[in-house]
Amino acid sequence: MYYQTHHISKELLQWMPVQAFEGEVVVVDKPEMVAGAVAYLRTQKQVGVDTESRPSFRRGIHYPTALVQIASHERCYLFRLTHIGMPQELADFFADPEVCKVGLAFRDDINGLRRRREFVPANCIDIQKLVPQYGILDLGLQKIYAICFGRKISKSQQLTNWENTHLTPEQARYAATDAWATLLIYEDLLSHEPLPQQEVVSLQREEKERLIEHQQQIQDRRLIEQGITPPPHLTLEEREAHQAEKRREARKRKRHRVAAAKRTASGKKK
Repeated sequence: MYYQTHHISKELLQWMPVQAFEGEVVVVDKPEMVAGAVAYLRTQKQVGVDTESRPSFRRGIHYPTALVQIASHERCYLFRLTHIGMPQELADFFADPEVCKVGLAFRDDINGLRRRREFVPANCIDIQKLVPQYGILDLGLQKIYAICFGRKISKSQQLTNWENTHLTPEQARYAATDAWATLLIYEDLLSHEPLPQQEVVSLQREEKERLIEHQQQIQDRRLIEQGITPPPHLTLEEREAHQAEKRREARKRKRHRVAAAKRTASGKKK
């Protein structure tokens, strides 16, 4: 069985019913709570994972990971790293090959955790790397979930302050839902068949053409508003040929600069 939908629009997404994690949410904000939480997670075959950091609204300013949420179907633990740091037990869990950890854009999450305490991750799966094999072209969690289940998860708490002294019930439910959703998506992917590689490439090319056409339409409207006649649209093949020519010219200029630098260095030696 293949997925019938490969891309979902924002317009369709907004009309979908909202779904949220309805299981138990446990906030781990004291060191003595860590061992029991990790012991439970080690009993699971696979879990969903996500992290949250305090949002930054200034370029170049980034905050450390404040929260890591790990969910089974029934329970989600919210580890408040601003309160407990990155415990060794939690680092060992992410290094444990026996439990499958599933996330989205997982490399960024793992790197954020490793900045708090070093560990070697094991059995960590990024669903962003899996979904293209199934013909899913969207890479955001909300849209992937909508394609898989015909429902959406709320992102209303995404830009709230995750370093607050206390998490609000809305923050806790949002965080748990994101981790739980990655687990559900992974299991749903496994219940479907990957598309043949040739079809995947064809879908990706069609999506690229769609995005380029959309960008060109936006540019055309701006030019028309300025009283300028838009130039003819280039096909994807023409764009790729033009870009390839620009890369060849750039390599050629670089070779000339390197050769000129060598000649200059050789002349100085003499």
